[in-house]
Amino acid sequence: MNPQTPHPAPSNHQPHICIVDDNEMAREVIADLLSTEGYDVSLATSGPEIIENIGRIQPDVILMDVMMPGMSGYDVCHVLKQDEQWQHIPIILVTALNGREDMLQGLQAGADEFLSKPVNGSELRARVRTMLRIKNQYDALQSLLQLREDLSHMLIHDMRTPLTVAMLYNDFVLRRTEEDSKIKEYATTVRSSLRSLDGFMDEVLTVAKMEQGSLKLEPIEVDINGLVTQVVEANREAARIRQFDLHLDLPEGELKVCLDVSLFKRVIDNLLSNAFKFAPEDSTVTVRLRYGQNGHRPTFRLEVLDEGPGIDPEDQERIFNKYEIVAVKKKNGRQTGLGLAFCKMVVEAHGGRIFASANTPQGAILTVEL
Repeated sequence: MNPQTPHPAPSNHQPHICIVDDNEMAREVIADLLSTEGYDVSLATSGPEIIENIGRIQPDVILMDVMMPGMSGYDVCHVLKQDEQWQHIPIILVTALNGREDMLQGLQAGADEFLSKPVNGSELRARVRTMLRIKNQYDALQSLLQLREDLSHMLIHDMRTPLTVAMLYNDFVLRRTEEDSKIKEYATTVRSSLRSLDGFMDEVLTVAKMEQGSLKLEPIEVDINGLVTQVVEANREAARIRQFDLHLDLPEGELKVCLDVSLFKRVIDNLLSNAFKFAPEDSTVTVRLRYGQNGHRPTFRLEVLDEGPGIDPEDQERIFNKYEIVAVKKKNGRQTGLGLAFCKMVVEAHGGRIFASANTPQGAILTVEL
């Protein structure tokens, strides 16, 4: 092993420890103290060296001196912990500085553990074992999350074909049935449910892409007034069947904004679906749009108001969490599923915000500001 250059992690899955210190003797002492543990050990002489090579060596734990010329251990720690790709790697700072301020500085930089100089062999090995256990738990969790995501994608792929067939046959029934027929009403309800399921599957994939940072918005200039009207009108039949009054409150004129139209239509649709879920019969669901200005940039405020049981103040942020279940007055629970979490991700990806508040005298208001 070249003591000056980090080398790639081996293929036998031995834990890989990288020692970063500008002092050759200090590096060799720590490597010798770890020699009984059977680890693969690589050495780096400076902060820039480990930063440059970390993608190649991918250590399981980094042991790093604090006082190095040019770039301190604090600085390196801060850089690595700011990078999502490497922030999960435990870092043990080795230091002769034992003051509380020094420890605080290390914690603020993201250090996971500290070792005092001169290094005690037993303490060193115990700290490294603890950090490896944490790293292994993290890796196991990531594997489970990846498995869950892979299963979700596979299930959605397998559901697409039967769902498409069901939608085609349902549309055939709708076209061939008389307007005032009871079958027409049932088929319309089925169509709404099938479209909701189709939209949910799209949302699962979209949320996964957003969480991975791989979703790219495709914004185009669009009239927000017309877009809101289009989505509301598409939901009028569902409102009629559920016996609500769907009221649209729009300002005069157009307002051109840049949005990913496909995603934002889903946001409006989800806000309406949420209101429909909890609005009582013979009540009113209102969609209200208002225009604004932020400097030279046009803005808008979109509100969806229902007259349902409302949301307790302590739950008004939680409802935007994935699959959250929160209490609803006079009901057993309000399960938000994925819809509102999807809305939050899309709105924030556009640089806006979404929040819940109370309607007067009863109900909830979901507001998008962008």
